[in-house]
Amino acid sequence: MQLSLDQATGLCRMAALGAGANEEAAQSLTASIIAAEAEGLSTVGLTHFIDYLEALEAGRIDGNADPVITRPALAVYLSDARGGLAHTGFDRTIDDLAKAAKLFGVAIFSQKNAYTCGALGYFTGRLAQLGMVSFAATNGPAVLAGSGSVKPVYCTNPMSFAAPAADGAPLVIDQSSSATAFVNIRKAAEDGKKIPEGWALDVSGNPTTDPAAAMKGAMLAFGGQRGANIALMVEVLAAGLSGANWSLDAPWFTGGPDSPGTGLFVLAVEPKLLDPDFEQRMKDQLDRLRRRFGVHVPGRARAEAAEKAQARGINAPKAVVQRISEFAERYSG
Repeated sequence: MQLSLDQATGLCRMAALGAGANEEAAQSLTASIIAAEAEGLSTVGLTHFIDYLEALEAGRIDGNADPVITRPALAVYLSDARGGLAHTGFDRTIDDLAKAAKLFGVAIFSQKNAYTCGALGYFTGRLAQLGMVSFAATNGPAVLAGSGSVKPVYCTNPMSFAAPAADGAPLVIDQSSSATAFVNIRKAAEDGKKIPEGWALDVSGNPTTDPAAAMKGAMLAFGGQRGANIALMVEVLAAGLSGANWSLDAPWFTGGPDSPGTGLFVLAVEPKLLDPDFEQRMKDQLDRLRRRFGVHVPGRARAEAAEKAQARGINAPKAVVQRISEFAERYSG
């Protein structure tokens, strides 16, 4: 189905309200979902939005949670999401976080007790638009085997890095520590397709190309031990520093009544304090890498897709739109 961004935004907002979110949470969640869909990240866009709606309905997300944000140091913001969304506390803090980074050079946002945050590049990309270089890490329920293990001990534990560039789209790197994202394996199972070798193990610890078996077993880190080490690093930054659930202790995000209680770590750096010409140098370097050497520059395609979506709207599966509409019909405000 073809929807304009305004139509999709209005539908998602009403659906979130209908599922039990308050106005702030509905707007915060909707903005992140529409941004992902517009950028072509469909697995964390409208399809994933249904996970949020069902979690709101079941109580895994407290749609009325009021994040508690404290500032134990001038450049450190701590957020307790209190069982709500990951987005709300960050939305309340992002402007102050950027101001603190401009003043002190660096600033940190650390959060616990949240539902999974979806596209992590949404957080770093927004800071890049404010002129910040940023790094983010988050965790979730265990699906990824650790180094030497065949049982899941980490989440896919994504990390994201973003940097502004003059007169153009920022660099935005957003990738999981696993060989692929969990939603890609789930989509393969829904579509009845096999997954590539090296993505996952079955419940007995054997390599598998069956996505259903993979979801009962464990995903594999990219690059073997090196990727698993990065997953552990992300776990410490996201859950260890914040006091959030370790992935091993996080309830599953699509079942049961409890929040996964995940963590989020975001570091913002003011580059102009280090090099006033940083953004122009970034632009020149990214252009050289792309034009002379054929390097793929992450973030560029997402920005181009978002620009096209602004003009043409988005195409969404009819079944997905119908499911979202079911929640929207509950809203009577």
